[in-house]
Amino acid sequence: MPLHVPGSLDGLLSLLAPCFSQPAFQTFRSLVCGFVGRVGEHTVTGMWQAARLAGRVHHSRAHDFFARRRWDPDELGLVLLDFLVTVLVKPDAPLYVAIDDTLFGRAGRKVWGAHYLHDGSQPAGQGRRTRWGNCWVKVGLVVELPCLGGRSVCLPVLFRLFRPRDDAHPSRRSQPELAREMTDLILARFPRRTVHLLFDGAYATKAWRELPERATITTRMRATAALYAPAPLPTGKRGRPALKGKRLPSLAKLAETLAFNAVKITAPDGRQRTAQVAELHCLWYGPIHTRPVKLLLVRDGDRTEGYDIAIASTDTNATAAELIARYAARWTIETSFQEAKANGVGQARNRVRRAVERTVPFGFLCQTLAIVWYQLYGDADRDVRARRRIAPWYPHKQTASYNDMLAALRRELIRAEFHSQAPRRTHSPQIAQLQSPPALTAA
Repeated sequence: MPLHVPGSLDGLLSLLAPCFSQPAFQTFRSLVCGFVGRVGEHTVTGMWQAARLAGRVHHSRAHDFFARRRWDPDELGLVLLDFLVTVLVKPDAPLYVAIDDTLFGRAGRKVWGAHYLHDGSQPAGQGRRTRWGNCWVKVGLVVELPCLGGRSVCLPVLFRLFRPRDDAHPSRRSQPELAREMTDLILARFPRRTVHLLFDGAYATKAWRELPERATITTRMRATAALYAPAPLPTGKRGRPALKGKRLPSLAKLAETLAFNAVKITAPDGRQRTAQVAELHCLWYGPIHTRPVKLLLVRDGDRTEGYDIAIASTDTNATAAELIARYAARWTIETSFQEAKANGVGQARNRVRRAVERTVPFGFLCQTLAIVWYQLYGDADRDVRARRRIAPWYPHKQTASYNDMLAALRRELIRAEFHSQAPRRTHSPQIAQLQSPPALTAA
């Protein structure tokens, strides 16, 4: 296949070669380069065209890769996760895993797995918040990248297509249940690692019961959450011991009675602010069951009544500042959704089941590969200086963006294509002796 992949990118892709057959891996390399290099709409044929293969190799090979070839997105994501943990996470450090879902709008009634679903990314008051499309639950590794000055990003690794239950399919799993399934894969993959799970309040359900102690949950607590005091000590009477204590007041009532203390909080962008925080150890019996929970009621430093956000965590040994910063890191999965949709993920027009189940995970994994490549081989300082020179009205830019990473990788793809077509230069140390026309005639 006439494809020229930069050596730096080809080294990353070679780590994933065991997940494919040899012909499928060559197609995978081509589509990754096509996805990264594509500037317009990221359809399957668009990726094929951006890989410089249109007219050379028939585009049915690209469609077959998603619809018929044998490869598993879970296996691909776990192999990539092994590399991410090895390169980007310290040996004894815990893993921070963000979980959320997003909707990719589709057109056509024959698209497999499409339903009318709520689109949380649609701003309120700016159109309908229910769309026809595929809803994907995503699990991503949250890491701090040195090339971004220590700023955290979310690297997508595992994915599940969500389909709502109906009368014909009452056993379909919910979004939290799909997330729990992917979390169990990560826990089994790293049996000695502590894993901190980060998600919003919509995912706080019974699906997270019976997690191992090394897995913690940090989430936003709903205002209507039913809280209980810890279970009382055994009384020695007959019968099952009590699993929970008495019912506690609502969060609004607790905010009136608990003492708030000033806590310095570091935002994801590195800025610090002071907030008022109240702490309470209790049981959130519904979703977490009997595992103790540390409740944080957080409000701005200037506010004297109520609270702004309630955070619950099963990591009862962490400080309030650590838990607030940990939950703030969950926002990186939202920015990864925005960057993915703005750069081609979910724009393929396939309809059959296996193609639908693979195309969006492929796009997210390309996003992860691009970010990791930039961390290993990119030059953030040079790219930031170039951006400031091009846009002098943007002086507060301090770190590279995902678009800067894509641009750097595209330049590398163009450079590899150019060098492959350039004529080879001769480096002979001898200079040919020029002869005069009479000498040439005599010869």
